[in-house]
Amino acid sequence: MMQRYGITVPFDGPLHAQRAQFEEVESLGYTDLWTAEANGVDGLTPLALASTWTPSMRLGTAILPAFTRGPALMAQSVAGLASAAPGRFVAGIGSSSNVIVENWNGIEFTEPYKQTRDLVRFLKVALTGEKVTEEYATFSIKGFRLMEKLEEQPPILIAALREGMLKMAGRESDGAIINWLSAENVATVAKVVHDAAEGAPREIVARIFVIPSEDRDMVLSMGKYAMAAYLNVPVYRAFHEWMGRTDALGEHWEQWAAGDRKGALEKIPDSVVDELIVSGSGAECKAHVERYIANGVTTPAIAIMPMPGVDVPQSIRDLAPNS
Repeated sequence: MMQRYGITVPFDGPLHAQRAQFEEVESLGYTDLWTAEANGVDGLTPLALASTWTPSMRLGTAILPAFTRGPALMAQSVAGLASAAPGRFVAGIGSSSNVIVENWNGIEFTEPYKQTRDLVRFLKVALTGEKVTEEYATFSIKGFRLMEKLEEQPPILIAALREGMLKMAGRESDGAIINWLSAENVATVAKVVHDAAEGAPREIVARIFVIPSEDRDMVLSMGKYAMAAYLNVPVYRAFHEWMGRTDALGEHWEQWAAGDRKGALEKIPDSVVDELIVSGSGAECKAHVERYIANGVTTPAIAIMPMPGVDVPQSIRDLAPNS
């Protein structure tokens, strides 16, 4: 499978003013642009702009939540980008989390495995233009037919943390999207995906969080603050328990649950920051990203964290595959 090299968009500032930044990323040799969907702009609008601003680049979502669009609307959304950028769009779908789905969107976060599985199964049929009438475990479809005729079927990837979703990604999609894991953890999760795929080629996309700074105190302080928002979401906590971090993070989880947020941050070991966040000079960061690739990531999707003192445009240049 082709080795790719991506970066997360959009960048800070108004979206309409980012064309030059998108074009520079393309000129630097990055192959992919990846978006997320949480509490910034949606995951599709930046890619719609990129479809014309950066005509050589592949465009992907990491991820669109499986709960926040109805199945038919999700099919239309995926079809829209696939039609705008034929052969260049990858639909990354995942369960997301109770925070985004339930707390922010008012949608019950129940049976995330089944919801994601059923949506992917529906999309694989609906995107062909076939009429769908089907009773899935988590929703029913009665007579939906997508009217947009796609030149190519877009690949579908599944965001996965633990073994169940990783196996599903291997069996039922074109690959997995992983994040908040160390370079060494990649070998473990990639094996689960590939074993489930039984020899079929599967892509492994990793969102890799980067603080390109040699200010060690800032990296540790801001890194712990950013990590805590994820480490205490139940699905991420379960993932890191599986990855063997219970001893390292046990005191942090206990104090966080007790309401001592400041004290809990201090209990995150520096070593865990170093495992989960890439930091240091441009050369050091690039070498760390290469470790993810060596362990099985076919597409790093670099997410530069805009921290104090970080020159994001220069960091993009320092991390570029052509640098």
